[in-house]
Amino acid sequence: MHPICLDALSPEQLSELDQLYHTSPDPRVRIRALMILLSAERRLVAAEIAAIVRQHGETVRRWLVRYAAEGTAGLADASRSGTPPKASPAYRARLLELVRRRPRALGLPFSLWTAARLADHLAGETGLRMSVPSVQRLLRAGGMALSRPQHTITSPDPDYALKKDG
Repeated sequence: MHPICLDALSPEQLSELDQLYHTSPDPRVRIRALMILLSAERRLVAAEIAAIVRQHGETVRRWLVRYAAEGTAGLADASRSGTPPKASPAYRARLLELVRRRPRALGLPFSLWTAARLADHLAGETGLRMSVPSVQRLLRAGGMALSRPQHTITSPDPDYALKKDG
C-alpha cells in the first residue's frame, strides 16, 4: 500500500490543529489531531505515526483521509446508531439531588435510599421508569454509589457499653 501524505497545510490549519490538540477534552480527538500534525509537520507516513501514537497503521490512514476530506470537523466521532439514552440530564440531576437528601425529609416512610426506592420515587415524579441496574449505573456515572447500611445497636442506658462488653 502506498504511503499517504497530506498536502502542505496552511499556518491557520496548523494552528487550528494545535489548538484542538491542546484543548480538546476528548482524548481520542487529541490523538487524531496529533496524527495529522505529525503527518503535516514532520512529513511522517502512516506506519511511522502508528508506532508513535500506538495505533494500527490502517487507523492512522483512515484519519488522514478523513481529515483531508472533512477538515477538523472530521476528527470527531460520527454519531452512532441506536436509541438515545432514556435518562435526560434533568433526570440525572434529580437522581443525584434525591440521593443526597434523606428520604424522611421528603415525607417518605423509610430512612435509607436503595436503588429500587430511587427508581420508584423517580418514576412517580417524572413518569420515566428506569431499572435498578440503570439507576445504579447513573449513580456511578455521577460519582456516587449506594452501600449497605451499617446497623448499630445503641441504648440510652448509661451503663450500656459496660454491659455490652462484659
